[in-house]
Amino acid sequence: MNIRQLLDHHVSKALIAAGAPDKTPAVIKQSNRAEFGDYQANGVMGAAKKLKINPRELATKVLENLDLSDIAEKVEIAGPGFLNIHLKSAWLAEQLELALNSDTLNISPATHPQTVVIDYSAPNLAKEMHVGHLRSTIIGDALVRVLTFIGHKVIRQNHVGDWGTQFGMLLAHMNSLPSSGEALSMQLSDLEGFYRTAKKRFDDEDGFAETARDYVVKLQAGDAECHALWQQFIDISLQHCEDIYSRLNVLLTRDDVMPESAYNHDLANVIKDLDTAGLLTEDQGAQCVFLDEFKGKDDKILPAIVQKSDGGYLYATTDLAALRYRHKELHANRVLYFVDARQSLHLNQVFAIAKAAHFVPQEMQLEHMAFGTMMGKDGKPFKTRDGGTVKLIDLLKEAEQRAFDLVSEKNPDLSEDERKKVAHTVGIGAVKYADLSKNRSSDYIFNWDTMLSFEGNTAPYLQYAYARIQSIFRKAGKIDDTATLHLNEAAEKQLATKLLQLSEAIELVVKDGTPNILCNYLFELAGNFMSFYEACPILKADDEIKNSRLKLAKLTAQTLDTGLGLLGIETLDQM
Repeated sequence: MNIRQLLDHHVSKALIAAGAPDKTPAVIKQSNRAEFGDYQANGVMGAAKKLKINPRELATKVLENLDLSDIAEKVEIAGPGFLNIHLKSAWLAEQLELALNSDTLNISPATHPQTVVIDYSAPNLAKEMHVGHLRSTIIGDALVRVLTFIGHKVIRQNHVGDWGTQFGMLLAHMNSLPSSGEALSMQLSDLEGFYRTAKKRFDDEDGFAETARDYVVKLQAGDAECHALWQQFIDISLQHCEDIYSRLNVLLTRDDVMPESAYNHDLANVIKDLDTAGLLTEDQGAQCVFLDEFKGKDDKILPAIVQKSDGGYLYATTDLAALRYRHKELHANRVLYFVDARQSLHLNQVFAIAKAAHFVPQEMQLEHMAFGTMMGKDGKPFKTRDGGTVKLIDLLKEAEQRAFDLVSEKNPDLSEDERKKVAHTVGIGAVKYADLSKNRSSDYIFNWDTMLSFEGNTAPYLQYAYARIQSIFRKAGKIDDTATLHLNEAAEKQLATKLLQLSEAIELVVKDGTPNILCNYLFELAGNFMSFYEACPILKADDEIKNSRLKLAKLTAQTLDTGLGLLGIETLDQM
């Protein structure tokens, strides 16, 4: 139980004892000014309004029923009925000791662990990954790490596009190339170029389009030779993705791939079962589902098409089959979809249809974790100078090169290998953090100078804060872990309180899928440490105080390392 939960428990009990209705929220918030204490309980005003009594009168009754003597040194009424809670330094020190002696910083595991399926990354295997895949990949991966950290069973699902008419075009082109695997691999080393060549032949070459369509038919019919060719293409395409995931320090592996083609066997059953449930309507030859809750501007119900007039299936059909699989085979309690905001209507229709058809139970949590677009400085979607799509691998290579140039300038004494290691960690961390630190539902401007800065809310700033603490340890030598923690100075207490708020940030990330909350916490923690470092000398203090402050520094380093690790960002002992 974190501090907010602990205070919520005690204040809620006191509110009810003071006459407030059952389940009256205590509304516990972290204070933003030291004079208001460490936390505020703001629920008195709402309860007083319901009871039609003076808020300060109710606040007085709450105080009479509130016993925080073990936790707080003072609780006072402020303004119209706020309760300002000042935590005890001795109690904070006890909690810090527990965190220091715990592999998980004493963060409590989930009270009710769930099986959570996370659908993220989802590249189309006909092309190389581009910048549009970045947000899904790294935001989804951060949630995988956070949910796993607090004890949920997390199942990663990479719903890659490996099916459809474009593959007939690609297979026809592949079959006309030299048959040796090595030659094909060389051709596919540039997937974008391979795709463009195939598309040009499809558009311009006599007979090629017809051949491509024949391949689609053969592939869908299960032709063994065609399937072997397709599998070869998929394997090489997936290797491109795996190289990106490795470079990005993302947890996805080949075992997490659950392609669209995996659900082919169930698509006809999906249509049949929707019909049995009375949900299908034929419209212009297509099979559709019309649900009242989805209406357009003209107040007409928007259809979800699940089968085309020619008998072909659509994304909605595959997504419904995937949901059935995630319920029946994976036994998911919660499914999180990290898909861009433009797919909101599609996913909400799929969720509603799945529940209406009883493909999944009503209580199953289906959540679209929508995200905005990465924009260039011109405020338009991020593109190359000539207006093309930016390959993700090119973006990551440029990040590392820029970081290498920066590190070489700032620390030329490091060997080239050391500078390359720092450049990789800083460059990749900068790209990821620049994205993760933004509200995922918003568009954001991609800016090299900002993201690689050692000032402000950036990965290099946090990585440098961690490295700076490591340099203190190198100068100090061995830390006495048996030393007593003293929180006598305001900066010490402020840092101690912030250190114990990691689990509150994690709680919000888990609830809303918002890694930016964790980023903001880490940025504030680093700022608190810098203030503490300036106000409270460590190495020049007498031994008792020095060892106490070294323990505070140690826990700060552990918290920064853990927090950045949950974001998939590495730390460095030296920069």
